[in-house]
Amino acid sequence: MMDNQRYDSSVNLEISSDKLTAWLTFKTIYDEEAYIPEELEHFLRTKGIVHGLLHDNLRLICKNPILYMAQKIEVAKGSPPSKGLDGVVEFVDVARKQDGDQEQSELAVVDFKQVKKLDNVVRGQLIARLVPPQTGSSGTNIYGESIAGAVGKPARFKVGKNVVVNGEGNLMYAAIDGLISLTDRDKINVFPVFEVKGDVDYRVGNIDFVGTVVIRGNVLTGFKVNAAGDIRVVGGVEGAELISGGSIEITGGVMASGKGKVNAANNIKCSFIQDAFITAGGDITVNQSILHSTVKAGRKVICEGSKGLIVGGNIQAGDGVAAKTIGNAMSTGTIIEVGVNPALREEQVKLRTTIKEQTENFERTDKALVILDQMAASGRLTPDRLAMRQKLMYTKQQTMELLNQSKERMMEIEKQLENSETATVAVRNQVFGGVKVVIGRYTRYIKDNTGSVVFKYENGEVVMVPYF
Repeated sequence: MMDNQRYDSSVNLEISSDKLTAWLTFKTIYDEEAYIPEELEHFLRTKGIVHGLLHDNLRLICKNPILYMAQKIEVAKGSPPSKGLDGVVEFVDVARKQDGDQEQSELAVVDFKQVKKLDNVVRGQLIARLVPPQTGSSGTNIYGESIAGAVGKPARFKVGKNVVVNGEGNLMYAAIDGLISLTDRDKINVFPVFEVKGDVDYRVGNIDFVGTVVIRGNVLTGFKVNAAGDIRVVGGVEGAELISGGSIEITGGVMASGKGKVNAANNIKCSFIQDAFITAGGDITVNQSILHSTVKAGRKVICEGSKGLIVGGNIQAGDGVAAKTIGNAMSTGTIIEVGVNPALREEQVKLRTTIKEQTENFERTDKALVILDQMAASGRLTPDRLAMRQKLMYTKQQTMELLNQSKERMMEIEKQLENSETATVAVRNQVFGGVKVVIGRYTRYIKDNTGSVVFKYENGEVVMVPYF
């Protein structure tokens, strides 16, 4: 049996800075058989360590103390506090009473990031509120002291056009009559509505509207619809050009015959896509099929509806692609690229050209300056050449700064290309031969038909795992 004084001279205690962990090592050992778990626990308690004692480890220490002369072992572990839920922006859908009462009769949470039919809002109507962050559960350190839980990150409104926020900053109201629209970087707006009751054809002409456009018909080939807010088409789109600062919803499909384009800052939702060029900053959701099209989504391409078929073309998505079937029995070439935002890929291509041009400009300027410097050294520099030399020195400095910026941006994009571990291509039913899967920098060609599979990046290659 050993007293506390001997334990004190025998062991060394190390406490973490947050007081959540205690480690023990032996400085010296008096008698291997003299160490008893209960006595060691009592010693720790006299040091104030009363919470989270690791009894199994205490027994290991006493069983073979000499082992812990060279390595430390945890003897107590506190209970860390948890972080509370972050605050969120909660949108409200105000259903009005049938008798025309303007009071709010029902509040329901609505996710306006998902393109859907929305009721008009009126001036002064509550459209969103901030839900405050929550405080996490408290913890206890090894000394039995309580540790307050961490508060989640507060949410904030991204204020767009035609909305106002109350003095407390937690409620948002519509400043005009119109439709709610999320634009670039999820700014919340209320835009006026321009409604077309019929097709967009020669009778209507092109549309360019600072608001939301609702078309109750088709958009015919050759026509353009440009909206600062959302575009909603209750019909189909042919070889037309649709550009939205918000989201685009098409109840029918897009059959473009290789003409026009559909471009939304946020999300796009439609029934099918055929021979079209589609780009969205957020998600692209298709119910039936994507055929022989170029489709680019900043986040995800989702084609898991009734058919869920992707055949031909090039599909690019930052976060991932999900479909029921990719490719066909004829092995039609189909390219699926995930892991990098398509906009970054385009920027990378442009940057390569820019860096090449800037490097050539820098070298030409530098060569000219070498000649002028030689003339200056020999005293043959005229006033005109002196002015040219000063101008070229400024140009050289500016070109170098721009070149460095371009190279830094290229490195950022290259780094994002490397960080594609979380992007996946999920195929619920079957992927056919002839499909090319690209995740970040890594490529896999599918030769044999495979059912229910998920493609992901792992250890420097694209691997297949079972679909769950």
